Amino acid sequence: MYLGNETGSIGAGSQYRDAFLELHGSGRMTVQESGPWAGRLDWQRSSRYGIALCGGVQEEFVRGRRDIRTAPRGTFELLMPIAGAARVEQGSASGEIGPGTLALCEIDRPVGLAHGLDFTSIAVIVPAEEIERRSPAAARRPPAVNGFSGVGRLIRQMITTLHEERRQLTETSFDFAADQLLDMVLFAADGAADTAPAGQRARVEAEVRQYIRRHAQEPDLNIVSVARALGWSARYLQDVLNAADTTARDLIRSERLLLARSRLTSPGWSEHSIARIAHACGFTSQASFATAYRREFGLAPREARRSARQT
Repeated sequence: MYLGNETGSIGAGSQYRDAFLELHGSGRMTVQESGPWAGRLDWQRSSRYGIALCGGVQEEFVRGRRDIRTAPRGTFELLMPIAGAARVEQGSASGEIGPGTLALCEIDRPVGLAHGLDFTSIAVIVPAEEIERRSPAAARRPPAVNGFSGVGRLIRQMITTLHEERRQLTETSFDFAADQLLDMVLFAADGAADTAPAGQRARVEAEVRQYIRRHAQEPDLNIVSVARALGWSARYLQDVLNAADTTARDLIRSERLLLARSRLTSPGWSEHSIARIAHACGFTSQASFATAYRREFGLAPREARRSARQT
């Protein structure tokens, strides 16, 4: 772990490769030099975050499973191209990124990056645990964000300013700014889901139903928590469920009632009171539980338990 702010600038080809790998993790790296050295690598990092500008180099970087196994980093990187284009591969996903694209990559998953001399970018290095804590869905499926407009444009401005002002910031100020930047990135990734194509709705609906089924007993379960866990916006999930003629509230209530019916008739729950079962299934009120149960199944919870004992 680094102590305090560390800053540096590399303008010599003999040092570039070592500094790059120290910042981004071990891997196979090829740097092609033609003519006078024009590469540039400027960075700043604290014990938590880092930011690095790289450009003027034709290179290929591949971080494979062996590199990850022997030297795990526990980081993600947000790539913001400034000029030129680069080819990025991670898992089964691959594509070209250029100015206006903001791409989040996990450094402890196989990743490849290749670009020419005209490519310049800024990478923000963030701890994986910060992303996992804020958005488990983003950690599982790192997003790309449109940086041309809206929140994405603000993020680009924040990254540029953070790099330009990095030498003037204390470690505390640097980390605070990086925290705010990460919050904006994940907010933008969530909002981008509003534009998800209609063709994905069946899959998204199935994901929502499955998640609710698994977490029905959680008293704070709602459309917002489901959306956050699955990596979509709440508004998009509402549209998906409305198209299926249902709502998150209806699905949650239905799954909780099914769970309660199973427990009311289970020998393993026979010593628990109906109030305890209602609470364990996510209901905050025994009265509202009893009303919903009768409406759904045509008899009261007490009658359902009595009937099960008689069979």
